Amino acid sequence: MSVSSPQFNTQWGTSSSNRQARQLHLVSRGMTLVTGLATFFVIAILLTVLADIVYHGWSALSWNFLFSGIGTDSFESGQLGLLPMMIGTVFKVFLMTLVVMPVGVITALYLTEYANPQSLLTRMIHSAVNNLAGVPSIIFGLFGWGFFIKFMGVGLDEAFSPNNPEPVWGKPAILWASMTLAIMTLPVVIVTTEEALKSLPDGLRYASYALGASRLQTLFKVLLPQAMPGILTGAILAIGRAAGEVAPLLFTGAAYYTAAYPWKLNDEFMDLGYHIYILATQSPDVENTTPVAYATVLVLLALTLGLNLMTILIRARIRHRYKQYQAVDG
Repeated sequence: MSVSSPQFNTQWGTSSSNRQARQLHLVSRGMTLVTGLATFFVIAILLTVLADIVYHGWSALSWNFLFSGIGTDSFESGQLGLLPMMIGTVFKVFLMTLVVMPVGVITALYLTEYANPQSLLTRMIHSAVNNLAGVPSIIFGLFGWGFFIKFMGVGLDEAFSPNNPEPVWGKPAILWASMTLAIMTLPVVIVTTEEALKSLPDGLRYASYALGASRLQTLFKVLLPQAMPGILTGAILAIGRAAGEVAPLLFTGAAYYTAAYPWKLNDEFMDLGYHIYILATQSPDVENTTPVAYATVLVLLALTLGLNLMTILIRARIRHRYKQYQAVDG
């Protein structure tokens, strides 16, 4: 009976290990190639869309187009100014952010710091948040029309101005549109804030409690400042989604044309996204309106990018400040 030598076994084991290492290396190179191609594909799509919008819309841009009101014809580039739509869009996003951020952050604080993760109530809240994130935007528009305008608005008119022949709050208004968008973007803020708080090490909480701080003091003095970059990420995502939404505005506040700017909460307003929808569906001359529509899309993208950039700069400043504090403490 022959017995293989130890030297042969060693060589065979070394050869097998080298073969496995080569296979793993090939698999790793293949996955790197696949993920790189997928990333390149996504970036190429984005650049293609942006290039198409800039190419078709750049010719219609002018100082008068950006900073004047609407003339007699809202489908002609010479008669159309986007200033009312830009003001309405910024005002809408600002009101939406004021409503959604406190509610979303407080909800995330409860789910992370107070609620029992295994309780029925906590599971129901998480299920409601997940389901709310999947509701189509047109449903939010119908909800806003039925709840905010027909229920809350009409109720306010009956309570405070019953003799007024014209509705004050029981009509489409920028306040109701912003609150509808706040409900639509609420899951984004809750989830991002919750993840930001969960990512903080438990040592921060225990150290704060050990120094005699209460739970409330720990939340406001330790946890929220540390989680603020993640919370602002939720604000960026909410702003990016709400700035271009059209369906919820159809029922709650957007106007085809209004001569007044939305300086009051119960005013109707013009919106860039809604105006793009009008240009694409109501124009009597599609070929003539196409450059105007593309230019309006370009302005909306630039405005959304500017709003997001402001939040990104604030987030970067907060991160830099806390890195400096950590370096000093270290």
